Amino acid sequence: MDHLTHLIKRYPALAQIRGAIEQAYRLLEECYEKGGKLLVCGNGGSAADSDHIVGELMKGFYKQRMLPAAERKRFGEQGEKLQGALPAIALTQHGALSTAFLNDVDPAMVFAQQVYGYGQGGDVFLGLSTSGNSANVVLAAKVAAAKGMKVITMTGRNGGKLKELSDVCMIVPAQVTADIQEYHLPVYHTLCAMLEEHFFPDA
Repeated sequence: MDHLTHLIKRYPALAQIRGAIEQAYRLLEECYEKGGKLLVCGNGGSAADSDHIVGELMKGFYKQRMLPAAERKRFGEQGEKLQGALPAIALTQHGALSTAFLNDVDPAMVFAQQVYGYGQGGDVFLGLSTSGNSANVVLAAKVAAAKGMKVITMTGRNGGKLKELSDVCMIVPAQVTADIQEYHLPVYHTLCAMLEEHFFPDA
């Protein structure tokens, strides 16, 4: 059973956003095929989810992702312990930069500044906001689009402002913050698993 079918079997209510999940996957696959990276952000529980997503992409998730023999040899002893990675950065984890910028410039622009600094055309921005209206995520999405990045978002309720700013908006069928976040986790786990399956088929 493929990962997406397994997700829908476990969470039937998510069948209504299956198309959006598939679209998000295709954008991520294209990004990584072309050597791009993912920038992720959110607030509170969604900040923790951002870091969680990076953890699943930057190392083995279901698979060990052993490096090819030639690459293992090039890295020597370290090559036996390194794992294949899909480049991803959580914009929530840079305390010195974030606190300096929010103190000296504008708190609402803290993620947008990092998107400006890290992002390039062909990269993907993933913004998590249960309401779809988190000001700092909305502003980051606008900067990402202006830089030629694809914008994927995960929300709940009616999608909020992010719905109109997104190439793909995955609006899970829930209204309460905790319920929305409980749906977000299996969705992003599935996306990470699908990417791992594609990029590390022999791992």
